[in-house]
Amino acid sequence: MLSFRMELPCLCLLLLSCLQSLSAHNDFFTSIGQMTDLLYTEKDLVTSLKDYIRAEENKLEQVKRWADKLDSLTATATQDPEGFLGHPVNAFKLMKRLNTEWGDLESLVLSDTTDGFISNLTIQRQYFPTDEDQTGAAKALLRLQDTYRLDANTISTGDLPGVKHKSHMTVEDCYELGKIAYSEVDYYHTELWMAQALKQLDQGEESTLDKVTVLDYLSYAIYQQGEMERALEYTKRLLELDPEHQRANGNLKYFEFQLEKQKKAAEDEAEKRKERGKRETSEKKKEPKKKASHQVVPERKKYEMLCRGEGIRMTPRRQSRLFCRYYDNNRNPMYVLAPVKQQDEWDRPYIVRYLDIISDEEIEKVKQLAKPRLRRATVHDPQTGKLTTAQYRVSKSAWLTGYDDSMIERINQRIEDLTGLEMDTAEELQVANYGVGGQYEPHFDFGRKDEPDAFKELGTGNRIATWLFYMSDVSAGGATVFPDVGAAVWPQKGSAVFWYNLFASGEGDYSTRHAACPVLVGNKWVSNKWIHERGQEWRRPCGLSETE
Repeated sequence: MLSFRMELPCLCLLLLSCLQSLSAHNDFFTSIGQMTDLLYTEKDLVTSLKDYIRAEENKLEQVKRWADKLDSLTATATQDPEGFLGHPVNAFKLMKRLNTEWGDLESLVLSDTTDGFISNLTIQRQYFPTDEDQTGAAKALLRLQDTYRLDANTISTGDLPGVKHKSHMTVEDCYELGKIAYSEVDYYHTELWMAQALKQLDQGEESTLDKVTVLDYLSYAIYQQGEMERALEYTKRLLELDPEHQRANGNLKYFEFQLEKQKKAAEDEAEKRKERGKRETSEKKKEPKKKASHQVVPERKKYEMLCRGEGIRMTPRRQSRLFCRYYDNNRNPMYVLAPVKQQDEWDRPYIVRYLDIISDEEIEKVKQLAKPRLRRATVHDPQTGKLTTAQYRVSKSAWLTGYDDSMIERINQRIEDLTGLEMDTAEELQVANYGVGGQYEPHFDFGRKDEPDAFKELGTGNRIATWLFYMSDVSAGGATVFPDVGAAVWPQKGSAVFWYNLFASGEGDYSTRHAACPVLVGNKWVSNKWIHERGQEWRRPCGLSETE
């Protein structure tokens, strides 16, 4: 009698740890650290899928054996049907097969082996990234492309600096990136990525996408940028592939009409210029030459240049005044016998770096404590004084106190010993992990005069200083830059940088406006301590001049 039994191992218990860590989180693209959980989720899904495949293969193997056996039996039986059935055992077995075993075979064929896989997939799907995550990751790639001046082919081939795991983008990947840019009315990036998809198709890459679809987006994106002649060229190429394409035929007539209209207008304008040319020439000769005006470089451009390592304004003379030293903060008892390594990073504002100031063990403990608590990073809303999420800050953060672990208390004490500033009024230790293209655009840490309620609810005054731990090396990108002064500080695991946000007078130092550059390759972990004014009255006495 045919029998069939399948067993799919239940992965529910195996998945619980992953699901518990994923259940409370969203915005996966804002934290590389939490995205690692998704890799294990996907690995579990692959295991479940393989179990399903094995079950299907086992079922088909049993059906095949049954078919082969009956093929041989019926071939022999039909040569002499009466003689074959003259044997009573053969007659009995025929009745049994048709009455019972074919029914068992029907049940086997109809049996559903997908239950285990589908149930696992259904459980996990509710914790999958959303459309927002996919769009966020796509926008991050476009941001990296602009900031670091990368062409689409460089990103598509995965040829990025410092990469360990090179990854190639398919035609579908490039097309999807172009479509997301298109949905954001970003025709510049739409063109770049549709052109890359077309290039890979032209090179013979196999794809479910056809050139007609890509050319349709590409020609329209180019037209929207005002380049009608190029749009016409791509439209003609589209029609060579699909002469009946309704939209392309309409566009062809429109582009040709508009180009002819522009050509006629240009000819008329040229004729008018020719008529008044002599008069304009004589007038220009009489006009005094204007001096070239000084162009102010936009902050965004300065920020992106510094992220690429360009435009750093440090002269050799100023550089010669920066030193490194062993530092004990005026013979602090904790550091008299074991002073720390300190080096000057910048002179104005004065930024110092402490080397080997946090151990690998401490870093791992901090990350372990923070990871389950990571939430989308927030900023202070100057209007309300409350914390809110912002598109210009792509990271997740968590807040840790000495009550969470004694190690946090020791780290806080270390900051106090080295800065000489009171930690009781400081904010909790903030741990941040940056996501795909993670960044924090130019901002001030302190509250300006037009933000009187920035830290009102804390009751501890303004942020007098910032202490920033680098808890990972970053393969490429991820610098902390100060656009107004042309300074750049690069992540170095185990180090920390420190600067004052306020002058001794209590006035804000606007040169401390800074930004976290997008992470091009790698995983950036930092933690910071924002130190407040209250409690520093005797530790950092008020200065008499505004910028002292």
